[in-house]
Amino acid sequence: MTPFSLYDTTLRDGTQGTGISFSTLDKLRVAERLDAFGVHYIEGGWPGSNPKDAEFFQKATERKWKNAKITAFGMTRRGKMKVEDDPQVQMLLDAQTPVVTIVGKTWPLHVTEVFQVTLEENLAMIADTVAYLKKHGREVLYDAEHFFDSFREDPDYSLKTVKAAQDAGADLIVLCETNGGALPDWVEEVTRKVMAHLGRPVGIHTHNDGGVGVANALAAVRAGACQVQGTINGYGERVGNCNLITIMPNLQMKMGIDLGVDLAGLCDLARFVDEIANVPHDIRAPYVGTAAFTHKGGLHVHAVQKLARSYEHIDPTLVGNERVITISDLSGQSNVLMKATELGVTLEKGGTQVRGILQRIKDLEKDGYEYEAADASFELLILKELGQYRPFFDLLEYHSTHRYSGKQGFETCEATVKLKVGDERIYTVDDGDGPVNALDKALRKALTPAFPEIAKIALEDYKVRIIDSGSGTAAKTRVLITSTDGEESWSTVGVHYNIIDASWEALVDSLDYYLNRKRPA
Repeated sequence: MTPFSLYDTTLRDGTQGTGISFSTLDKLRVAERLDAFGVHYIEGGWPGSNPKDAEFFQKATERKWKNAKITAFGMTRRGKMKVEDDPQVQMLLDAQTPVVTIVGKTWPLHVTEVFQVTLEENLAMIADTVAYLKKHGREVLYDAEHFFDSFREDPDYSLKTVKAAQDAGADLIVLCETNGGALPDWVEEVTRKVMAHLGRPVGIHTHNDGGVGVANALAAVRAGACQVQGTINGYGERVGNCNLITIMPNLQMKMGIDLGVDLAGLCDLARFVDEIANVPHDIRAPYVGTAAFTHKGGLHVHAVQKLARSYEHIDPTLVGNERVITISDLSGQSNVLMKATELGVTLEKGGTQVRGILQRIKDLEKDGYEYEAADASFELLILKELGQYRPFFDLLEYHSTHRYSGKQGFETCEATVKLKVGDERIYTVDDGDGPVNALDKALRKALTPAFPEIAKIALEDYKVRIIDSGSGTAAKTRVLITSTDGEESWSTVGVHYNIIDASWEALVDSLDYYLNRKRPA
């Protein structure tokens, strides 16, 4: 039986996606992480297409790879040119990779209209390039571009192209669903016909333009494909490629195909690559999104509390994820109980405290608050409802100003804060990059002498959401702030018609939460 393999093209096909860019160092870091995870083939790019790819291959030869074969990508020789004279083919050899993947034209439309060569010359271009690379000791994968569109229009010629590559010595023929518009039943049917014609398994390379990139790849595997090509997090041109992060657990956990990878590291891999690419993580990504195993509705939470698999298709820990119980106006008592338990607070089901907390949450969310992403504010709410909250300071007054001079071309933001800490009244002034930053700095300046530990706190994220946009400039504003002390992160929420007041509430909650955690009674 032909062993199954994973082929990653994040560093080439993935970088063709809008907003995706990697430096050479980025590419090496991603490749090393993929190698450690157990991916079998890592396509590093197109040698000679740009200095970055050329540098990557040069540095890749200096490293030892544990699991993966580094792969160079290129195309067949040009029309009416000897293969040994084609500089692009020579660059594939110069990359010194053990594997070379070449893409060739399958669709007569592309052969005659884009390449502008005869159908016979295209077959020679495929065969000559594969044979030349094999002659130089390379493992050769042949990507049959636009195969499924071509097969619909001219199945006979489509089969001739892949047969030419196989007869010339290609180690694997990969069928490419390049335009991303095919559906799974067609992909499965065509894959079976090609395998019957070639007498051996093929690989599959799909795009996601129809939203079925993963489904199409799974259909091809069901038909007998032995390799899936894709990208981490589905990066790629237009809508993107088959998402390897999604398809790996489907293959290994649902279809019983041993990929030789430890899926417990799947979440870390997905988020690592997002971080390197500077792309916001998709919270709804299957398996690895932060919302993938999040339960919000009270009925769902009640069931999950009794039997997790009643609303979870797998144990989230198997892919390195975790179950999350959120608090919202859809919450039932089970949400509050489970969340309170996470926070180390024991409550009695059906008790007045639980009902009181639940009602308070629903009242606040009616006013625009949201606690799904503000665990720290929710913990403070519970402590206040239970009478266990300890205020560390009292607000007397705060004030912020913003001045801009069009004539002189300057702007300044200043904030004053008056607090009472114990018996001491404190008055501080500071400026900042905007009124919220100025308030944050003035507040910290006031509190740091009494609570030096807050000096470690840094603002990680600041989000503003207009709640009732129909009210125009009088609309309520919700502010979500994420803070960190370098070891853990927490989020707080504030709501007000005034963005400064909403920000102040979230800022105060952030420090209050930290002090209540670090200075227990």
